[in-house]
Amino acid sequence: MFKPDKMYKRFIKPLLFSLDPETAHRLIFGFLRAGSRIPFLSVLLRTFFIPRYQTSPIELFGLKFPHSVGLAAGFDKNAEQIDMLANFGFSHIEIGAVTPLPQPGNPKPRLFRLPQDKALINRMGFNNKGLQNAVKNLKKRKSDIIIGANIGKNTATPNEKANEDYYKVFEGLHDYVDYFTVNVSCPNVQNLQELQEEDSLLELLTGLQKINRTKEKPKPVLLKISPDLTWKQLDETLETVKKTGIDGIIAVNTTKMREGLSSPAEKLIRIGNGGLSGKPLKKRSTEMIRYIREKTGGKLPVIGVGGIMDKEDLQEKLDAGASLVQVFTGFVYEGPGLVKKLLK
Repeated sequence: MFKPDKMYKRFIKPLLFSLDPETAHRLIFGFLRAGSRIPFLSVLLRTFFIPRYQTSPIELFGLKFPHSVGLAAGFDKNAEQIDMLANFGFSHIEIGAVTPLPQPGNPKPRLFRLPQDKALINRMGFNNKGLQNAVKNLKKRKSDIIIGANIGKNTATPNEKANEDYYKVFEGLHDYVDYFTVNVSCPNVQNLQELQEEDSLLELLTGLQKINRTKEKPKPVLLKISPDLTWKQLDETLETVKKTGIDGIIAVNTTKMREGLSSPAEKLIRIGNGGLSGKPLKKRSTEMIRYIREKTGGKLPVIGVGGIMDKEDLQEKLDAGASLVQVFTGFVYEGPGLVKKLLK
């Protein structure tokens, strides 16, 4: 019997991992692009990868998710392959981060694997093709999968004008996505995390909600938080969330921390700065999800992100209080059968 998971781990993953991570990512997208032109390939992929188990839909933010597992932002930044990625069983896909103008991001190399830790380090820097390109691609999609938009500011935009960038992307994507994620927690854009500070965040979220309320159909707004926040900072963030009435939290973004890794210290020094994702983030992510549930009495919905590689990891996030989860690094390491494996 053909087993895609075994094929991925024995043949495809070694090939991809022999390449620079960004080259491997481009190769995957080249395959998806080519595959989208092959009749019946989508049907074949869905046969192998769409979960067939009985799962109850999850109603959240006024949306109906078929199950709990989605694809995190960063994999399909430009909404280029939504229809093909939908064939791998995700309940939702988050695009972005999208900025108003196209930008190349940080200098290469900027994406690194830590196989011993089942982790990635990236300092991509919001590289994307900009708002208008995302809109163009979203207009072409055929899949009805739930789409979120992770939104950010251009690197060249000073923080005192950052809100204008967020408002512009919010307005531009409003008709084409199902929910928004405000990203002020990425560690790879210079000074971006200053926007997490209480006053700055209150102003930004208040402005977005003001725009949202002018729409015929307001969209859910979520905030993606950093795992590097102190408990005091998280308390302040939760107070701001309460004041602005946004709909939920995504916990968490990548971390600057490097404690407890198995990878050689000299390799980490050679890689340098960047946000760490994957298995090492699992514990901190779960701690923050549990803390948010306890602080809010379980009334604030949380999407859990960080270190989800198997069904035990998924259950840990759900038990801690997450309503949904998102995967990224796990998808890289475990392969295209991950969603089906998680829900089995």
